Amino acid sequence: MCIRDRYQRRVHGIIVIQMSKTKEEYLFLARMSEQAERYDEMVEYAIEFTKKTKGELTLDERNILSVAFKNAVGSRRASWRVLTSVEQKEEKKEKGQVEKVRKYKQIIEKELKDFCEKVLGLVDHTLIPSTTSEETKVFYHKMKGDYCRYLAEFQKGEAKDGSSNKALEAYQAAYTLAETKLASTHPIRLGLALNFSVFYYEIMQQADKAVEMAKKSFDEAIANLDNVTDESYKDATLIMQLLRDNLTLWNSDAPEEQQSLTRNESLNILSLIHI
Repeated sequence: MCIRDRYQRRVHGIIVIQMSKTKEEYLFLARMSEQAERYDEMVEYAIEFTKKTKGELTLDERNILSVAFKNAVGSRRASWRVLTSVEQKEEKKEKGQVEKVRKYKQIIEKELKDFCEKVLGLVDHTLIPSTTSEETKVFYHKMKGDYCRYLAEFQKGEAKDGSSNKALEAYQAAYTLAETKLASTHPIRLGLALNFSVFYYEIMQQADKAVEMAKKSFDEAIANLDNVTDESYKDATLIMQLLRDNLTLWNSDAPEEQQSLTRNESLNILSLIHI
């Protein structure tokens, strides 16, 4: 096998790129990884083509990067939630295996932290500095807010406070820009309102603020729905439905456990449309 063919190896289960390829080669490998549903490898290829990009990523490239991290992190967030539920059940048993569950959770948390720090490093040092488009700036600030929120979901103490503050700052920067530069029915603006309101509800524990933001975004989009483009209509109306679902839950007397489950399912649906 020639050296050119030996493009990767594994170190402690992590894919390591061994040699430099062209941006087009990394793009092809990222797309191939997506089709094979090997998202950890897709992340590595996406990082490499991003680093080789001069200027802004195209919409397609941006979506590939987003899908890679969303799936790699999303599967681990789902695992963490399952283990948290198992941990709570074990705590109620007389001879529960709580410590074993917690050690397993720590492995997932380490992986979550590593992936989140990778994407946040890209956003801060590569993507935002190279971006001139207002829409893309909103997208990347929202992205930063999302991954800081994912960290805050499992962190504790000062670490949680730090990630929460960074998420708030990033979401606010995106929200301020979106209100002046993007239409109220724009899928990125609506997706931002959805995730920002969930952040207020789940991380900041500010239910009133979450409801206010979600309702404002939903009402503004409804008022402007006749002007939405055919291209954006499906995505816009789907996110509006998620906003309305959350508003219904947050204004109801449903138990917190049930509310959290439904919100998480909504966010998993949202990830499929790549906003």
